[in-house]
Amino acid sequence: MSIFDGKTILVTGGTGSFGKKFVEVMVKEYRPEKLIVFSRDELKQFEMAQSFPEKDYLFPDRDYQCLRYFIGDVRDKDRLYRAFYGVDYVIHAAALKQVPACERNPFEAIQTNVMGAENIINAAIDCGVKKVVALSTDKAANPINLYGATKLCSDKLFISGNSYAGWKETRFFVVRYGNVIGSRGSVVPYFKKMRETGVIPITDPRMTRFWITIEQGVRFVIKSLELAEGGEIFVPKIPSMNIMDLAQAIAPDCRHEVTGIRPGEKIHELLITEDDARHTLECDDYFIIEPEFHWWTSRVHTANGGRQVKEGFVYASNTNDKWLTVKELKELVGD
Repeated sequence: MSIFDGKTILVTGGTGSFGKKFVEVMVKEYRPEKLIVFSRDELKQFEMAQSFPEKDYLFPDRDYQCLRYFIGDVRDKDRLYRAFYGVDYVIHAAALKQVPACERNPFEAIQTNVMGAENIINAAIDCGVKKVVALSTDKAANPINLYGATKLCSDKLFISGNSYAGWKETRFFVVRYGNVIGSRGSVVPYFKKMRETGVIPITDPRMTRFWITIEQGVRFVIKSLELAEGGEIFVPKIPSMNIMDLAQAIAPDCRHEVTGIRPGEKIHELLITEDDARHTLECDDYFIIEPEFHWWTSRVHTANGGRQVKEGFVYASNTNDKWLTVKELKELVGD
């Protein structure tokens, strides 16, 4: 038995890259009572429904499909209250995440990424949701752009949400990871498009990023849901890649043109800062940044093998001990 069997699960931003893969894994490998896709785009919901036809996703002993579609926006608190009624677990994947777009539309980023987080916290507590996991980003660690700043704020809201819940059973935690290979608007589809021109724009040849596949991200979120006590930030151990290696993997015959880094962009990314390291545990294939609550105890995670990281530890994309080669990148990005 899984914690998801017989439960009602809701995914905000459910028609995005993460949401689609999460739904795929959930309906193939688990038996939820309901799986609700919450998003604001009716066309994307219609298209997603075609990808998961009822005849292919019926459980053998049921005469109905578990998938449901719910149009709504995380900015709309009343709509969230309606959507969260009877929900056991919420995966919060909705966000404005494109760095340049957030820089140009700061109020919109704050409305979705920060105020939306507050709405989810209030609705989850009042509706009796058991666990809420919020997806974060490496850009939230020592942020220099608005997107990262809003996600850092969101992370802190969700962690503090455990105190707001008080005696109620709702628990909040965060999963933080790096760039997702092939997600919408990411560098992989952009490079594939630009190779048709024969020129690949490179912001800075030194640039490095953490790298994770969508499926790895989904499975790590599922694992974290099973482990979380409430208040943690879960960080997977993932490899780094260099932008020049990625360009070589996708477009080996193209000329490179250095354009300079964009506003709000870093050369290297962080997943765990030195300050966070003071209360970070290392497990075999992930880290846990523990909350600084007076009532918090790490006995559960230390019993599972968690050990305090060394003083001064930093988890950065340029000092990572795991790196993807050009060959491995070719296998991951495909044609």
